[in-house]
This record gives sequence, C-alpha cells and structure tokens, in this order.
Amino acid sequence: MEYAERLHVPLRWWVQGTMMIASLWLALIVAIPGAAAWAITGAAALVLAAGFLAYGARVTVAGGELHAGRAHVPLEHVGTAEPLDADATRALAGVDADARAYLVLRPYLKRAVRIEITDPADPTPYWLVSSRRPAELAEALTRAAAAPRMSDPAAG
Repeated sequence: MEYAERLHVPLRWWVQGTMMIASLWLALIVAIPGAAAWAITGAAALVLAAGFLAYGARVTVAGGELHAGRAHVPLEHVGTAEPLDADATRALAGVDADARAYLVLRPYLKRAVRIEITDPADPTPYWLVSSRRPAELAEALTRAAAAPRMSDPAAG
C-alpha cells in the first residue's frame, strides 16, 4: 500500500455530540419515566456514533488504484496531483469549482489534493479530496502513477 488515510471526524465533534446527548438525557429524565429517558438517550447516542463513523471517509493508493470515499480510479487515469492549502481548497470547492468534479470534502479538514483525471471516457475533470497530509498523498499518487509508465516498454 502506497498511502492510506482515514478521514475521521475530529475529537471535538465527539465531545460536542456527547454534550448534546447529555443535554437530551437531562431534558428527558425530568419529563418522562427514567427507563424511557435512558432508552431514548441510548438510542440517540447510537445514532450519533453511527453517523460520525459513517461520515468519515477512507483514502488509499494501493493495488494500482486510487480509492476516495466510495469511488475508485485506476492510476493509469490519474494525471497530476496538486496539494492545496486552505485558501486554494476553498476556492476550488467554491467559486472556481467545476460542477463535473468528484468531491470527497470534509468540513473539518481545510486542505485537499486536486487530482487530474485523464481518462477520455470519464467526464470528471478532477477529484478534490480532503486530506490531513495533502503533500504525502500527492507524492504517493505521483510515485504510484509513474511506476507503471516507467516499467512499460511501450512508454520508452
């Protein structure tokens, strides 16, 4: 595996969610019987945890493919990978965005990587993928995408 990253929700979201669940419990415990308050609060905690766990995405470069969220693309169709700072990410996700782009953005991650898609049959011009380590992801993509081309006798 060239690169792997899990885009977990930050700890502060878990703390805020726990405080919200505690507030729910406090509101319920004074209004309804204790068992019902605990059951509703427990169910709400499970829904919150499931939502946070499902919201995280996985980004990997392995086996000749880039996986980002639910999508994947063979590395032979990956062009340039450009790490972006917070301002460039905001611009490319907003005013400079292409509606055809594939986005794996998380609001708690301010930096991303712009990955050019070179497949002529794919209308997607680029992927914009959030990352905690955008320079490492871009480097792994560049290295992995170049490896098959260098070993291809037709490329020489």
